[in-house]
Amino acid sequence: MQTFHQLDEIPRDFGPTMVSVGNFDGVHRAHRAVIDEIVRRAKAAKARSVVVTFEPHPSRILRPDHAPKLLTPLPEKLRLLEATGVDALLLLPFSRDLSLMTPHQFAHDILNEGLHAREVHEGYNFRFGHKAAGDVDLLREFGSEMGFDMHDYPEMRLRGESVSSSHIRELLYEGRVSRARHLLGRPFSILSAAGRGRGYGAKYTVPTINLAHYEELVPKDGVYITHTRIGSGSKSECFDSVTNVGNRPTFGANSFAIETHLLNFHAIELSAETEIEIHFLDRLRDEIKFPSVEALKEQIGRDVRKAQRFLRRLE
Repeated sequence: MQTFHQLDEIPRDFGPTMVSVGNFDGVHRAHRAVIDEIVRRAKAAKARSVVVTFEPHPSRILRPDHAPKLLTPLPEKLRLLEATGVDALLLLPFSRDLSLMTPHQFAHDILNEGLHAREVHEGYNFRFGHKAAGDVDLLREFGSEMGFDMHDYPEMRLRGESVSSSHIRELLYEGRVSRARHLLGRPFSILSAAGRGRGYGAKYTVPTINLAHYEELVPKDGVYITHTRIGSGSKSECFDSVTNVGNRPTFGANSFAIETHLLNFHAIELSAETEIEIHFLDRLRDEIKFPSVEALKEQIGRDVRKAQRFLRRLE
């Protein structure tokens, strides 16, 4: 996947293109249905498939106090977009100047002149241009004027639920990671590193890892069945795990942490820079304040047994 950060980086002879524009937070099933179609149609037409997205998320510039936490921070979003097989990504820096472009300017400067679009594919609720004044009907009019076809897609629903980034966020805020997994088409995950300052040696011999501070979306406080990947590339290992998201009230700490307990554990190489990714499969229970550490340990034993039964069924 080629990545361009400005329109003037795109070669003059790059087009024609099949294009989709959006935030693509989560790169969920509905996003992938549109991208799969532009990839297929571009190959058939000997054109290029292009995704246009923005960094930072536009709401962080336009409505910073109400900007949502992201399902997929930029590095993860780029990895998921590349996996779709799309030819190129135009990653535009979102700024006040860009937000002031009229719908016509956006269609003319970016889609027509910049990308030489032959087709533009968007979801039914796509909005663009200053104050989100443009919609799919207006984009279709511009296409007739500028020479590209507009393809719009109806809302995707699975088992009665909307496949949208906002709805998936709601599910995660409620702790419903299994439903989120269904709509995403993969488990929701967070990518971080081990918390610093814990005295790691060359070998890590304790099966519980606290993650470093994570800024983006995490599921509702509670205990979850998870898979935890440690390391990257050919040196990575994946462990069955039980993960606690919350404040550890039994210890009176009242300090938020994401703590994952590795079930099929063995001594591993680990540093404060080691990449750790936690995939949330299902929810076990709310976080509870126990009367004693012994009672907590007994509950952890029950959690582990439930997780092991779930993971055996999953296999």
